[in-house]
Amino acid sequence: MTITTTTFCDELWTATAEIRAAIDKLPFVTNLADGTLDREKFVYYLAQDAHYLRGYARALASAAAKADRPEDVAFFAKSAHNAVVVESALHGSNVVDIDAWTPSPTCTAYTSYLLSVAHAQGYAELATAVLPCFWIYAEVGRALLAQAGDLTVHPYGDWIATYADEEFEAATEQARQVVNRLADQADPATRSRMRTAFTTASTWEWIFWDAAWRMESWPFAAAEQTQ
Repeated sequence: MTITTTTFCDELWTATAEIRAAIDKLPFVTNLADGTLDREKFVYYLAQDAHYLRGYARALASAAAKADRPEDVAFFAKSAHNAVVVESALHGSNVVDIDAWTPSPTCTAYTSYLLSVAHAQGYAELATAVLPCFWIYAEVGRALLAQAGDLTVHPYGDWIATYADEEFEAATEQARQVVNRLADQADPATRSRMRTAFTTASTWEWIFWDAAWRMESWPFAAAEQTQ
């Protein structure tokens, strides 16, 4: 008889099922899947995501600095590199001048949250906080790939292919393994903070997609200009 053991990440995934279902239903995601998403909204999203990845890369680099094993150092350092160089290349090919775009309130808040975890909490909490960006994107990418059909003729096929490929899935699995190991070693208080970090970051993922659909902007011009 095979006994299936529920991992800490399994628990996190189950606990955020409502958030993930809401992401799948967002008009930005559904329109992206069928190719009807307005190009203007897509470009807005890519510009904001490029700004987000700069902050996310710093959080990943902080995870590398906090890591307790050499293989974790290498993993998070490589992930930080990929966030800045590999994925940003895709954004740059679709957005003429990323720096001409101001980071939105949501982009600013999400990256600020991750960096606050990086500076104020431990390695376990930070590794868990950066996991949703791996895992949710991999799942969304897989779902989009299943719905999009032939990516060579899909208007957003290059983006879908980036997040639905095997290398990104392998990185997601490695990130999960790190979090599971850290959770197994953690005390109850740390595990509670890890759960909060995962749920909070997952919620920010929903907010980020929704903000792209609304093409969110700062309420006052002065606030936008100072970002």
